[in-house]
Amino acid sequence: MTLLSLIVALLLEQVRPLPVRQIVLDPLHRLSGVLVERFNDGQARNGVVAWLLVVVSVVAGGVLAFFLLWLVHPLLAVVFNIAVLYLTMGFRQESHFFTDIHLALRMGELDRARSLLGEWRGGQYVGASSSEVARLAIEEGLVAAHRNVFGVIFWFIVLPGPSGALLYRLARFLGEEWGERTDAEFGQFGRFARKAFEMIDWLPARLTAASFSVVGDFEDAVFCWRTQSMLWADRASGILIAAGAGALGVRLGMPVHESGEIVERPEMGVGEEADADYMQSTVGLIWRALVLCLLMLALLVIAGWVGT
Repeated sequence: MTLLSLIVALLLEQVRPLPVRQIVLDPLHRLSGVLVERFNDGQARNGVVAWLLVVVSVVAGGVLAFFLLWLVHPLLAVVFNIAVLYLTMGFRQESHFFTDIHLALRMGELDRARSLLGEWRGGQYVGASSSEVARLAIEEGLVAAHRNVFGVIFWFIVLPGPSGALLYRLARFLGEEWGERTDAEFGQFGRFARKAFEMIDWLPARLTAASFSVVGDFEDAVFCWRTQSMLWADRASGILIAAGAGALGVRLGMPVHESGEIVERPEMGVGEEADADYMQSTVGLIWRALVLCLLMLALLVIAGWVGT
């Protein structure tokens, strides 16, 4: 049932991509605003209460709905799983930016590629070269693939019903919405949300990096993971970018022109300068890693059947 739900949800998302902002993010932003208004006094303890209130209630509600539907008919529970996965997972949630940037670079439209990159990442990239744009797009694509697909898949497999997918999606949203805020008025309210997502994403990020390594250049991927990932500001993103860059044989990181200044960043990966060709290779790497994950899950399902 788990494998079937994943495959159907992935196929649906490819055929009819979800307008994730209108259906998922806008309601979450409204809910976040209400919780911040009612609970935020600048203290970390109220951030814990607010996080637990929304995450536990939604996850518990999802589990309860799943088991009630299972009692009515197992097919309804499967449909519910697919619906939740469709809302929480998908390549296409952000991949249109990657695709459009790739096409713009192929056509030599550097200014358009810079503009699209700014819409995707935030910031301005007026002085960025084509290699810098490709580097930043590949980095963003590797991390987005993990957070939109692989991380959701991991927790969906581990926890019953759709609870794992809901847990990961909500924890990620609150980690970004609250945990990344540094303004004085917000205080320490988001500290727990940031730490909670780091813990929830610790193992999935490493499994995704391992998948990139297996389906790419294994030796370079492991070498970059071990020697470069700790240099990145965000450790989980550093692991994904280092392993992905090593697997692709491309150099990522390094200084870039952003918002009118040169941002110094460590070098990640080995090999050639990034370009549009490596963006295409990134798509192949991600798809191969996904196929590997599905094959591993299929083997586990078959082993379970044989064992019984």
